[in-house]
This record gives sequence, structure tokens and C-alpha cells, in this order.
Amino acid sequence: MKWTVLGYQSPYPGENGATPGYLLEEDSYRVLIDCGSGVLAQLANYIEPYQLDAVILSHLHHDHIADFFVLQYAIMLAMKNGWRKKALPVWAPSSPAKWYKQLSYKTWIDLNPIQSDSSQKIGPFDFHFYQTDHGIPCYAMQISNGKTKILYGADAGPQTDWKRMSIEPDLFICEATFLEANRPEHLSGHLTAGLAAEAAAQIEAKHLLLTHLFPSMDPMQVKKEAIQRFEGICDVAELGWSITMAK
Repeated sequence: MKWTVLGYQSPYPGENGATPGYLLEEDSYRVLIDCGSGVLAQLANYIEPYQLDAVILSHLHHDHIADFFVLQYAIMLAMKNGWRKKALPVWAPSSPAKWYKQLSYKTWIDLNPIQSDSSQKIGPFDFHFYQTDHGIPCYAMQISNGKTKILYGADAGPQTDWKRMSIEPDLFICEATFLEANRPEHLSGHLTAGLAAEAAAQIEAKHLLLTHLFPSMDPMQVKKEAIQRFEGICDVAELGWSITMAK
């Protein structure tokens, strides 16, 4: 099971950057998780967009879905030209309904709703979805291939119940939207790097990857704050960061 960072910034991409998007692979099966601004250009470093087997969108905020509407065109052209035979399966929250409706695109997209505490077999992966503390329906994902567990936290605030999602994940991808130094007075819907580290410690994650960073954030400061509260392996996301775990 391989996880590659295609984008990690928010709420907009920095110079030559991209907002959240990740490529999950097992053998020849490829899943795109979130599809933010700039993600398709990064995906092109690895595969053609029409080679994707599935897309999963954690929630329907623009920084996580902006490039999906361009991906629709890529799939349409691929099917018209015979490069792809089947519609692209997509899973996403059904709310806000306005944006969920726009994810569908004629016969090119096979759209499916995500529900809280639901499970879905997608290729070689078992997905289980959990709603997080966020402003709109947003779903963290525990992903397993039977031997390795990944927990992708999506966007999540301090009221998120991490322990009900996963214990001892091999990789925990968690947002670090703020540092404690610029933490809002009433923090909601997002975490600091310190709180992400506390969540990782709580669930005994083996490896923490901090993501969802403001473009000007210093990654060294992000890591410095996190390692004060988490003793496991800790990395800060960057474009192309990748890890391959046992099958």
C-alpha cells in the first residue's frame, strides 16, 4: 500500500503548490483521495488522470474539490477517445446538495454518497468512514488492505473522536491548519499541530504525517510543535512525499 502527497496546502495553493490531494495505490489499483486546486498537475507526474480507478472526496469545500471539475473533462475525453472504458467511480458526502449534484457529469462519473459509520470495499481496500468535527459533513477514512491501516483525518476540529476510528494505525494523516501561536480564540473545525500530535498519541499512531498547511507556514515550526506531544515518527507533508507499506 503506497501513499503519495499530491497537495497539502490550504485554503489556497502557494507558489507551484496544491491544496489537498493524495494518491493511494496497491499494485495497479489507484485511488485519488481529495482533489484540490493544483492536484491534477501533480498527479500527471505519476499517471494520466484517466488511469484512476476511483476518487474519494472527504468533503465538499473548494480546497478539497476544485480540480475535480477539471478531472470530469479528462474522464469525458478519455472515454470518447477509447482510452478508458468505464465511468469513474466517485464517493463523496451528499451535502451540501448543491455541490454534490455538480459532481455528477453525464455518463462519465458514477457518483455514490458517503454515509457516516459506513464501510465500502473499493478495489483491494476496505474503507470505513467517520464524520469529523467540521463545518459541513466531512469524513475521515480508515483504510486497510488486510495487513496495513491508514487513517486519513481529512478536516477535523478538536471535538473529533479519533479513538472510535482507529487504534495503532500504521500511518495517520492529520491536519495542522494552525500553530498554537496563531490558534483562534474559539477553535472549531480545524486543529493545531500540537493538537494533531495529541490525537496521534491518543490513538498510538506509528507514523504521523501533518498536512493542510497554510502556504507560508514553516514546516520546521510545524514539526517542532508536534514532536513535543508525540514520540512516534513525525513528518510534515510536502509535494511528492511518499511511503510504501507492507501488503
